[in-house]
Amino acid sequence: MLVSWATRIAEAPQTDLDFWKALSPVAIAHTIGHVAATVSMAKVAVSFTHIIKSAEPAFSVLVSRFFLGEHFPLPVYFSLLPIIGGCALAAVTELNFNMIGFLGAMISNLAFVFRNIFSKKGMKGKSVSGMNYYACLSMLSLVILLPFAFAMEGPKVWAAGWQNAVAEIGPNFVWWVAAQSVFYHLYNQVSYMSLDEISPLTFSVGNTMKRISVIVASIIIFRTPVQPVNALGAAIAILGTFIYSQAKQ
Repeated sequence: MLVSWATRIAEAPQTDLDFWKALSPVAIAHTIGHVAATVSMAKVAVSFTHIIKSAEPAFSVLVSRFFLGEHFPLPVYFSLLPIIGGCALAAVTELNFNMIGFLGAMISNLAFVFRNIFSKKGMKGKSVSGMNYYACLSMLSLVILLPFAFAMEGPKVWAAGWQNAVAEIGPNFVWWVAAQSVFYHLYNQVSYMSLDEISPLTFSVGNTMKRISVIVASIIIFRTPVQPVNALGAAIAILGTFIYSQAKQ
């Protein structure tokens, strides 16, 4: 994005100190959410992480209700039942269950809920496009994460990890990392850009379909063993998120 701004491919946002102050708590929650999700996917199947992450609406309602005092229509509360029940069923029937992986996904859910709340409250009235908003958010998150990364791991651990990865996967590991970085950034950036162009209803439907696609694709590509009851739990949870998105309109 810095190159895009410098070459005027994209218009640079007009920001001030107040903007970055308001963005700081959003970036902290954003960083925690992504780190926790990455830890989760390192410990459990990608599909299981995304099944648990489909419970994010439940966290959103509970946090908004008990911390912010917001009230929701009764159908919204009822829609949480299949979400929570489906995730619970998927968790107890997961063949390769790992508590760290499970907690990572749950922490990610909670962090992203607070990210959305901080964003909604702190960024109100800030005229920044979705693309530029996510770019600024990513840059500030990088600044927040780097000191912790150096303190907890550092160059020596990074070098050893890199060598192990190349030894196990081969030279193509570099290209996999590059491709993952590009596509992961584009996925998040397009999500923020979409909010500027489509209705919340359309976005919620697309988000549900995205979750289904990720779960199914990861099961096929990684050949993740899935029990019928585990698949049923995932289906119930995803259906619950769709019902929630409709009930909240």
